[in-house]
This record gives sequence, structure tokens and C-alpha cells, in this order.
Amino acid sequence: MPYKGFGNAQEIFFVGRVLRDRGIGISTIEDSKWRNFVNMYKRFASWEIPGLQIQARFQGEEVTVISDDEGYFEVHLSKAGGWKLTHFWNQVELTLLDNPLKDAPLVQVYNPVFIPYEACDFGVISDIDDTIVPTGATRLWEMVKTTFFGNAHTRLPFEGVAEFYQALHRGMDGLDSNPFFYVSSSPWNLYDFLMEFLDAHQIPKGPLMLRDLGLSREQFIAGSHWEHKLRQVEKIFEVEKELPFILIGDSGQHDAEIYLQVIKDYPGRVKAVYIRSVSEKREELMENIAKEMLALGVEMILIHNTAQALSHARLNSWIR
Repeated sequence: MPYKGFGNAQEIFFVGRVLRDRGIGISTIEDSKWRNFVNMYKRFASWEIPGLQIQARFQGEEVTVISDDEGYFEVHLSKAGGWKLTHFWNQVELTLLDNPLKDAPLVQVYNPVFIPYEACDFGVISDIDDTIVPTGATRLWEMVKTTFFGNAHTRLPFEGVAEFYQALHRGMDGLDSNPFFYVSSSPWNLYDFLMEFLDAHQIPKGPLMLRDLGLSREQFIAGSHWEHKLRQVEKIFEVEKELPFILIGDSGQHDAEIYLQVIKDYPGRVKAVYIRSVSEKREELMENIAKEMLALGVEMILIHNTAQALSHARLNSWIR
């Protein structure tokens, strides 16, 4: 199971996991709560396969990596002379070199990787929980019910999110070229669910940077919500060096504080910050953070509905 990646003119980065297929399949809006629960249970009761070699190949460059104790692997590919590109999305070939099952067929997949081979207006980095979709992330029981008994079709995004994100994706030239990156503290176990959710609700697809449930995998994001998100956002900034970014999050956790740190670490790279207001208790803090961002030359807009963000983006000529 490779996870969509991203890169630049000379390098590519993505992670993935080797798992036994639990037969989850594609969900439908008619699926019962019990079926949704069983599928979600299977995602979390994953059967990881450690110690297997995976070969990644792209345009003549290749690297072999080994799955770790929880089945994860990480791929870095680079080409000194640069990639020859004609599309934003490119396919990296992955082959499982040693299959533990006797007489098993060759396991080979292709992983989509976004590379800005020509100029994009900007990139968008967005949180998911309580930014795109209401999850009750600040209320544990509500989050558990939402996660385990719904599916990609029954869970609905906030009103207007799909239209707003599509408009940002198209930008002013209408070419669907502005890339999206999703950074969330949700576990990698939910990757297929979240990709299906984006597809079901016509929200632009992009690399998802999720979180490992393990306790101490530094390279795969252990640590706090703050540490995970900051590390992943800054990873995107480091790889996509030529892109300015619009950052989108919510007030329920620490998105605004993380984005403030990013603005300090990468001056001149952030065009604007949109923060969805989901916590009245933190509104005063949000206002103070907005003032600090403005002093650094970046406007943070605290929104109560998506239409406010859409209107602001239109006024700044970022969307049609």
C-alpha cells in the first residue's frame, strides 16, 4: 500500500506499508453501520509484514528499501540531471522482491507522485478533521462514533468545501494545476478511507501526511500532534522549494500556532492562512495569533463558514 508522494525537479519522496489484504473493498452509501464498523475494525487490526524488500523505480533510477517492524517503508529517489516531465502526476513502479507466500504471483503497483514540472500559482496545505469534515476531534466519544460507524459516503464535508478547494486547485488559469497536500494527525490506517472520502465528495486529491500509531518511529512521525504537523508541513516546504502556500486549518487544536511557526521559519512563502472557527474558547487566542501573523506580513482569516474564505480568495485574485 504506497501512499501518494511528491517531489521536485530532482527528487521524489513517499512512504508506504506492506500489509496482508483484509478484503475491505469500496464502501457504498447503502452500507450498514455494522459493515462500516467491521471495515474500520479491519483497518486498525492490520496485519503488517516486516522485513520485505520493495524496489522503487522511476525514469531509470531505482532504490530498494525494507519494510520495518510495522510494515512501513520510506522511499527517496533522486536524479542528478533532473527528471524529464510532461505531467504533474507521475507513476513510480514498486515491486515486492520477496513474497512470503509460496508460489505467489508478482506483486507490483504504481504510486502517483506529484511533481510541479512547470510553474504553479501556489500550493495548498490543509488539515482534515474539523477543517474539511466535522469529526468532533475535540470530543473523544463523538469522534469515535463518527470514525467507526460511518463511511466515506455518509460522512459529509462542511458546506462549500469541495467548491472552494476545486476553485483553489484551478486557480486563475483554470488548469487544475495548484497542488493540494493534506496533513492530519489521523493514523495511516485511515489512508484508504480518507482517499475514498476525497474522491466521493469531489475534493482535490493530493498526498496525505498522516501519523503512525507506533510510539517511537522518529522517521514516521511519533510524538505530539504539534510535532507531527509541524514536521510534515516543513517537509513539504523543503521539497517544494519554489511554491508559495495557502494554509488551511481549524481552531480546535493547534493549527494556527503551527502555521505561525511555519511563517517564522519560511518568511515570504505563505500567502494566507484560513482557520475555521470550531472552538469559542480559543477565539481570543486566534485573534492574538492573527495579529502576530499580520506583523509578519501574512493575513490569517478566522472563518465561520467556507463562503467567507471563498470570498477572501476571490478578492485576492487567487480564484476565479
